[in-house]
Amino acid sequence: MHVKDIMSGEVVVIDKDQNIHDALKLMKKHKISRLPVVNGHGRNNKELVGIITEKDIALRLGSSKYGNLPPSHFHVSTVMTPEPITIESNKNLGNAAQLIVKNKIGGIPVVDDGELVGIITKTDFVKTCQGVPYNKTLIKERMTTDLMTISPQERLVHARRMIIDEDVGRLLVMDENRLEGIITAKDIAHTMISFRKVVPDKYQPARIRNLIIEDIMPQNVRTIEENVTIADASMLMIDEEFSGIPVTGENSKITGIITKTDIMKFIVELEEVH
Repeated sequence: MHVKDIMSGEVVVIDKDQNIHDALKLMKKHKISRLPVVNGHGRNNKELVGIITEKDIALRLGSSKYGNLPPSHFHVSTVMTPEPITIESNKNLGNAAQLIVKNKIGGIPVVDDGELVGIITKTDFVKTCQGVPYNKTLIKERMTTDLMTISPQERLVHARRMIIDEDVGRLLVMDENRLEGIITAKDIAHTMISFRKVVPDKYQPARIRNLIIEDIMPQNVRTIEENVTIADASMLMIDEEFSGIPVTGENSKITGIITKTDIMKFIVELEEVH
């Protein structure tokens, strides 16, 4: 199979001169986590100049360098990754999967003859994970067991710093080995946006530092058993729009987490075998 066989051809883009609030609204509306950035408005503009993700926005909004500037002052061009990695639509899926895993990114714009024609993401790959060997491989064989956890009483700024330092997309919120919630880069981005809207500028730095995780984390987190197959995990991710699911073993104890990245690594290994 080739990139063109599973890529999203209808690409939602954003102009480099729009602000990050516009970017987050587009991501929420279309249920996506990254946007190719173009130079100029209009659906027909295909000049790709960058890519922006929820994680980029979360990390930038929490940066002391930008103090208490409101989101409307952040142009997409100041937050995006310029000159992103791209791929041609006729490349095989193994090439695309390797690029995603090697560069620790969530998706790649598809460019043919200098024109943006689509985007291929981890989600597009996960949708293909049915049948053999995915329905014969258990989650516990592919999950991440080295868990990144944080206490619900920790400050949000600490969660943000861990996500940067450890280069992860989410943290499990644990209280005495009990799963209380999960916090993602997306949660941090939306919290920062909302906070900056309602809190007067001069109070923002101090109050942001005092935000704690349990006040904003999603609760009642779905889990999945370690003896379930990768095919079933993939289906749950697509149906519920999850990027990562905590995994339980005996006595409902958390034993790991299965993410789209773990599944991508499996895909790459399978491609290398063939």
